[in-house]
Amino acid sequence: MQRLRELSRRVEAVYGEMADIYAGYQQARGLHCRSGCGACCLHPEIEATVLDMLPLAMHLFDQGTAESTLAQLEAAPAGNSCPMYQALSFDGKQGQCRIYQWRPTLCRTFGAAGYRDKHGKTALSTCKTIKEDRSSAYADTLIAMESDPPPMLSHARQQVNQLDYELSRSSLPIAEAMQLALRKVLFQACYSEVDIDQQIA
Repeated sequence: MQRLRELSRRVEAVYGEMADIYAGYQQARGLHCRSGCGACCLHPEIEATVLDMLPLAMHLFDQGTAESTLAQLEAAPAGNSCPMYQALSFDGKQGQCRIYQWRPTLCRTFGAAGYRDKHGKTALSTCKTIKEDRSSAYADTLIAMESDPPPMLSHARQQVNQLDYELSRSSLPIAEAMQLALRKVLFQACYSEVDIDQQIA
C-alpha cells in the first residue's frame, strides 16, 4: 500500500507541473475554457489510464468512500459521459467537475495544446467552443506557433506514463479506469491488513 501512496504522490507532483505549463500557456494565449462549460465532459469516449486515476482512488480510500464509489460505478450504464461530471443545465453543457483536483491527464491538458499532424508538424488542439469564443486569440496563436509553440499533449502523457508503465499501458473509458484504480487500492489495502494481522499473530 505504501508503494501506491508514493506513486500517487508522484503522479500528483507531475499534475502540479502540468498546471504551470499547460494552464499557463492557455492563459497567456487567451485560450482558456469558458467558465462552467462542460461540453467536453459529456463525450462518452473520454479516456484515462489506471495510473491517471490513482490519486483519486487513494483520496476516496482515505475518505472512506472507495467501496461505495466503486459500487456506484459498477451499477452505472456503460458508455455514459464522465461519472464525475455534475451537469447543471438542461442540455448538460453547463456543469462542474466533482473531482477537479484529481482529474486525469487528458482533462489537465485540454483547452489548447500541441500535437503532431500527419505531416509531422506541430498543430494546435483546441475545442470548437474556445475557437468560437476567442476567435481573435485563436488566430493570433496560430500565427505565433513557431515563435511560441504550444506544450505537447504527448509530453504530458509521457511524463505520467514513465512513473509506472504497467498502470499506464492502456487508455480506457474514464469510468473503467476509475473502477480498476479503486479495485487496486482496495485490494492492496486488504492485503496490507492481512500482513499486519500475520505479524501481530
